[in-house]
Amino acid sequence: MVIVLQIILLIAGFFCLVKGADTFVSGSSALARHFKIPSLIIGLTIVALGTSAPELAVSTVAAIQGSNEIALSNVVGSNMFNFLAVLGVCAIIHPVPVDKLVLKRDFPFSIITSALLLFMTCGAALFKGNVFGSNVSQEIGIVSRLTGLILVILFCIYIGSLIYFSMKHTSEEGADTNEPIWKCFIFIIIGLALIIGGGQAVVYSAKGIAKAAGMSETLIGLTIVAVGTSLPELVTSIAAARKGETEMAIGNVVGSNIINLLFILGISALINPISINLASLYDMLILLAISIVAYIFCLTSKKISRPEGIVMLSLYIGDIIFAIVR
Repeated sequence: MVIVLQIILLIAGFFCLVKGADTFVSGSSALARHFKIPSLIIGLTIVALGTSAPELAVSTVAAIQGSNEIALSNVVGSNMFNFLAVLGVCAIIHPVPVDKLVLKRDFPFSIITSALLLFMTCGAALFKGNVFGSNVSQEIGIVSRLTGLILVILFCIYIGSLIYFSMKHTSEEGADTNEPIWKCFIFIIIGLALIIGGGQAVVYSAKGIAKAAGMSETLIGLTIVAVGTSLPELVTSIAAARKGETEMAIGNVVGSNIINLLFILGISALINPISINLASLYDMLILLAISIVAYIFCLTSKKISRPEGIVMLSLYIGDIIFAIVR
């Protein structure tokens, strides 16, 4: 009976996260248009951060409560889900073209970020060798507060460069909105309240389910929590693919993954340093490999085809099976 209540609470938490992110983005975007901010900049900043708000809420709450495994595995698992499941499903619906700028700038930066995080947190253990053993709970690294600060600084530089580039290369004027300013603020406040409450509900219920089912926090964070917090990206990208507007799917995924690794993980580590066990190291190595594979698919024909989408979705299913067996 207890685990049933935990599952209901988990579902309710996911609903609050998704609805809260949508409400927050609507209010923030309308407020930004009041001040004539170009829609491109709104998309690169407010909307991107809004769709990553569930991951931010869950990881920061987990960090505050000392549930480091959920804080880290949520970020890594969400990025895996975005790269393989979201892009895979979108490509199956409609081949996903890749913007040249994303291919030259954002995608390589995402891969470099993954490699840099792995080096800064587990580099010493990897260079020593013999870190791969049967005890997956063995601690072999840490995302320290210094590392978290470096990640947040890199995020600020990245966002700053996007805004600078957008303002330099666009003459678009901000669109008007009929929404009154007071209504925009109400949407923002309601959205933030739902996101914070949903994040607390997800972390609390996920820990309860993991304990009752004999699962590790790493596994439940990598699977159930990661998929749940990635619902905004999934819904947004699938809706775009069904309308044939697939060019925004790759940007949405890559942008969200950069935000997850730099901003969300960085903030979480600043709140409470995150220890990395062997299971998390496996996942970080897999994420780096997945990023490279997805980039190769994008390079081949400047798009992700349906067969490649099927391969990516199959890889995600295989990775989840590996995590469960492990």
